[in-house]
Amino acid sequence: MGDGKTTITDVAVETFIEDVEPPAKREDARVLDALFRKVTGATPRMWGPTIIGYGEYSTTYDSGRRVHSLRIGFSPRKAKHSLYLSAGCAAPEDEARRAEALGRLGKFSQGASCIYVNKLADIDLGVLEEMIADGWAVSLRDLP
Repeated sequence: MGDGKTTITDVAVETFIEDVEPPAKREDARVLDALFRKVTGATPRMWGPTIIGYGEYSTTYDSGRRVHSLRIGFSPRKAKHSLYLSAGCAAPEDEARRAEALGRLGKFSQGASCIYVNKLADIDLGVLEEMIADGWAVSLRDLP
């Protein structure tokens, strides 16, 4: 997510969503976009060819590595939706809250920096809303 290669593009989010295949993923993408907009109050932007991001941040780590990335977002992929719900390093209490929410979310898998969901019918959207709000709130707090 936003590793320096993934940058903001001029593609309209709505245009991208209209081209998402299959149609069921497109409908899920519309639901996700509405939910992310509702929770964050942010207007989304495309990051690279497939990531819809809400908010952004820039930071320089102690190593000197500079990062400009989205705060949170998602990518509606054919196989599974990728949900990017946190930017930066979370405190232990944040991780505990996230783990508890994941226990209530439903059917998903997890990668290094995202959550993978096959279809929205597999998860509790109320829990996802909580997770989006939490990720948005803590996304900038712990960055160097």
